Amino acid sequence: MSASGWIDFFDHKHSIYVNDRHEAAHYRGVAEGIRPYAPAGGVLLDYGCGAALSADLVAEPLSRLILCESAPNVRSSLAARFAGNGKIVVRKPEDVQMMPAGSMDVIIMHSVTQYLTGAEFDALAVLFRRLLKPGGLLVIGDVIPRKISALTDVLTLLRFGAQKGFFWAAVRGLFRTFFSDYRRLRQSLGLTRYDAAEILAKLEQAGFSAEPAPSNIGHNERRNSFLAHAR
Repeated sequence: MSASGWIDFFDHKHSIYVNDRHEAAHYRGVAEGIRPYAPAGGVLLDYGCGAALSADLVAEPLSRLILCESAPNVRSSLAARFAGNGKIVVRKPEDVQMMPAGSMDVIIMHSVTQYLTGAEFDALAVLFRRLLKPGGLLVIGDVIPRKISALTDVLTLLRFGAQKGFFWAAVRGLFRTFFSDYRRLRQSLGLTRYDAAEILAKLEQAGFSAEPAPSNIGHNERRNSFLAHAR
């Protein structure tokens, strides 16, 4: 599995979000989960940020929020959406690779590990360690455990829909997803899963002191987040 097939999928209209209310609630929840990690006056990199509809909430306490996104169309939308916010800049992964060592206080990579191979994740962990200041924080969010079924994600979505007012749209959306490119990609490319010990070992290997976070970023409590401090 490689991230390239998923990048093309997310760069075009897709069925991950059942309607605009779902998408807005998702990104609001992610921003609220990231916000506590945003240091006052600091620099935060959100790597693989997606549409990041509520990034302005994350940016408020920061001096700079760098939104890094691989999908070109999504990146263009981000640049247009936040053009008036002087704290937010949008970059592609190649730009991030060229950034100076020790230039970040915090790096977030949320809901990305499942689309990467193990080798791709390892390479990014090494890059993040170089970019972080000593003692800087890397947050890996929404990691899928090995022993979790697709049914768990379905039930989680339905509960989220009930809480946020899009339950019946979620039911219809799940039916559409069954016949969508997402399901076909998930079957052909798969999703990478990690138990806690596996991902903690990878982070330690890259030069971090790592531990499970108290809770996952976002609404899916059956997935995991991890906190890694640069040694």
